[in-house]
Order: sequence, then C-alpha cells, then structure tokens
Amino acid sequence: MSRERPAPPEALPAEVFDSHCHLDIMVGNRQASSGDPVALAAQAAGASVESILAEAKSVGVTRLVTVGYDLPSSRWNAEVAGGHRDVYAAVAIHPNEAHASTPEVLAEIEDLARRPQVRAVGETGLDYFRDWASKDDQHASFRAHIEIAKRTGKALVIHDRDAHDDVLAVLADQGAPDVVVFHSFSGDAEMAKRCVDAGYFMSFSGPVTYKNAGYLREAAAVAPPELMLVETDAPYLPPTPHRGKPNAPYLIPLTLRCLAEVKGMDLADLAARITVNGETVFGAW
Repeated sequence: MSRERPAPPEALPAEVFDSHCHLDIMVGNRQASSGDPVALAAQAAGASVESILAEAKSVGVTRLVTVGYDLPSSRWNAEVAGGHRDVYAAVAIHPNEAHASTPEVLAEIEDLARRPQVRAVGETGLDYFRDWASKDDQHASFRAHIEIAKRTGKALVIHDRDAHDDVLAVLADQGAPDVVVFHSFSGDAEMAKRCVDAGYFMSFSGPVTYKNAGYLREAAAVAPPELMLVETDAPYLPPTPHRGKPNAPYLIPLTLRCLAEVKGMDLADLAARITVNGETVFGAW
C-alpha cells in the first residue's frame, strides 16, 4: 500500500456529496493495526476533519456522510457530525463485528440513531466473504438494525458482501425500512434489477472504475438515476488510476465521471440528480 496521496482530480461542474466514508479511520481516531495497511497509509497523511472537508469542497464535493462500524466509531462519528454542518453520520455494528451486538450495545446504537445529525443506521448487513462473525450472529444483528432504522425513521445503509440473496431475503422477511441503501454496490445487473424493483438505492464506489469490474458498470447502466448515489468508502476502494493509495472524498469526481459515461448523462445533470437523491435518503442539508 502506497502512502502517496493522489493529486486532486478536475473539479466537478456541479456540487455532489460523498454518501459513505469513514472519517475516524482517515484522521487516525481508530488506531490502525499492522494488518490494515489502508488505514495506516491514510493516517500517515495526518489529515484532520477540516482538511478533508476543505480538500473535498475544492473539487465540488461539498458534504459527506461518515459511517460507524462499531460502538466507538459510531459514537465518534455522531459527535463529529454534531460539530460540522456539512457532515452527517450513520451508526451501527458492522456484520464482521456482529458478535458484539449485545442488547446493551444495540440500545446505545438506537440512542445515537435518534440524534438529529445521525441520518442513517449502518453499515449493517451480511458479509460471507469473511468469517469474523457467525452467520447466526450476523442475521440477528442485521434484523435488529432493520428494526432500529424503522423505529427511528432513519435510512438503512447495507454492507452486502457475497450475500446478495440472503440480504434481500432478510429485508423481505423482516420488512424493509422506507429507505434502503446498498453501500458500495457489488452486485451485477440482475441484482441491480432486483433492487430497482424493491425501490432500494444503490451507491457506487471506486470499483465501478476498475478494468475487471464490467459487471458493476452493467449494474450502473441498469440503475435508474433516481436510485443512484456515489461514495468513496474512504480510505478504502480508491478509483482508477489510484488503486493502492488511500482514498478520500476529494476523489469522488473520478467515480462520478465514470458513472456519467456509463449512463450517457451530462456530468452536471448526474451530480444534481444524486444531490436530490441524497436529500431523499438523508434529509435536507
């Protein structure tokens, strides 16, 4: 993993926002382990929340949603969102940490979700790529988060890795909240069609630009603009040509330009549409 930070891309012709990133990892609030070279590289840059926001705004990325994955990160992100008018937060226990979804922890997640600056419950869902938590724990945690989203009236942000059928089945069985977002959408065109039928939003990240990810571009081609979002998942998943470097919200223009090309849309028009979608999902800024 290179610690070199990519140069800023050409600025966008219209404002857009980053629907999913992890500010706490980028600024070093979470102590990165030696097994997480992406986090280590991001933290080596010594960024602050203010510098990340300023750099993003310089290319037209004016707002962002910072996302929790355990209780400490959810607390931190909720606090940061409370102190920055251009930041919203999402809170949850990641499926890889589902064994930590005790009643006490989930009760605090729900308390955090009720804060006005917290606009989503997530990232939650299922991850069959890793076996850090059992499937039973993941399913129980996912269902609990769905209910928290419904009780609090907040959007549900889903982490879905190698678990498409089961994620959709749980949503259908449990009853989905009014607003559902598949973060860093990883399905193919058929999966996208199923999400469209259900009215779920699909948020596309850096991998849609990768040469070997034609299936993601096919999915983006299927997704109607009114159900699309764009994200970084920073500091992870940087877009082409910056694979192997730490990601950040200021790189959104590279992913958005790819999406506009796939959709055959004017770049400014797609940015405007995604901005409207963002207010539908997360509320007015």
